[in-house]
Amino acid sequence: MDRDLKFFLKDTIRKMVDFSQTAQSRGLPPPPLQKPCPPDATLLPLPRPGAWTGIGNVSVVEAIAGRKSHRSFRQEPFTLDELAFLLWATQGLRKAPGAAGGLRTVPSAGCRHAFETYLAVYRVRGLDPALYRYLPVEHALIETARLEHLDEEVALAAFSQDFVSRGAVTFFWTAVPERMEWRYGQASYKVMALDAGHVCQNLYLACEAVCAGTCAVAAYDQEACDRLLSLDGENEFTLYLAPAGKV
Repeated sequence: MDRDLKFFLKDTIRKMVDFSQTAQSRGLPPPPLQKPCPPDATLLPLPRPGAWTGIGNVSVVEAIAGRKSHRSFRQEPFTLDELAFLLWATQGLRKAPGAAGGLRTVPSAGCRHAFETYLAVYRVRGLDPALYRYLPVEHALIETARLEHLDEEVALAAFSQDFVSRGAVTFFWTAVPERMEWRYGQASYKVMALDAGHVCQNLYLACEAVCAGTCAVAAYDQEACDRLLSLDGENEFTLYLAPAGKV
């Protein structure tokens, strides 16, 4: 990149973001780092770390070397242990919530963790096919919707990329921008994009431990995905998705 352009971009970003005016700087409390659970929702507890079975002992070197995008999956279901492991690896807590909101298995700018995780479940032992939301604090799922042709709806929302709904599950990561804006103001768009990469890479690496694969997908119909997940598209919107299945 041209040296003058670098300085121009740095100066533009510096002037655009007035951190003295963020909600944090003005003394406002931070928004919660997890959407509240509807009072009538039934929590579906997931197996916790230490209780999992069937998770391979794959080294970091092996996981990095074996990582690649998969668009073909076997029709073998995930076990609940395998799904719990993948959810923990991508958004799970490794330290109990506290004033900072708890430490997770992925980095996030300012520990703000702006994402929610939704799942379209097709083949997981112990779960009915449906849409679910992951609750990191409780390490549990809640069912959010049942659709008669869930796999078709997911594929259509991804511009008819059929492989997106042919695994065992499809991960959807949505952004709640208020969480990041509280600290970073207009710079939030940049750090949320960076955070999404951290999350999906963890899914790639974790899949190596359960003989599974995934493929990051950013080509999707924004309005269709938001509608599928019952999001308003402003206070919360789809940012990234990835199918996962046995390979």
